[in-house]
Amino acid sequence: MILSAERIRLDANPGSKDEAIRQAAQLLVDTGAIAPAYVESMLRREGEAETYLGDGIAIPHGQRNDRNLIHSTAISVLQVPKGVDWGEDKARLVVAIAAQGDEHIEVLRRLTEVLGDSALAERLATTRDPGLILRTLDPDAAPAATAPAMPPAGSLEASGEG
Repeated sequence: MILSAERIRLDANPGSKDEAIRQAAQLLVDTGAIAPAYVESMLRREGEAETYLGDGIAIPHGQRNDRNLIHSTAISVLQVPKGVDWGEDKARLVVAIAAQGDEHIEVLRRLTEVLGDSALAERLATTRDPGLILRTLDPDAAPAATAPAMPPAGSLEASGEG
């Protein structure tokens, strides 16, 4: 499964773009999709080319030559209702991507639909229902009814969250 409820964190408040990338990537580490070293690859990639798309959405991802650090293609979503500075803009949905192949293309296609709908982007950035994000970005994903919206306690200690 590319996106799942345990890869969605609502109401985050990272202090910086780097912290937002770390938190979104940690959701992928915690669910076994990537090796911890891929987090640094995502930060290096952001330094090369900003990943802000528009309408409050950023899609950090790692460098191509680090694909060996991806265990399975996966996407996570860090919702930041108040926004986090992302260059000249504010990101409110940080969609971390770890892709081995093309399995993530459908989710990216759906993200472009969100980009064209400011009202939907606003709803996703402020919803208290992880299922709305899940259904919008990956309608084939399992329902979010029983999965936690927040990572287990202590999983973000290294990022200063807590």
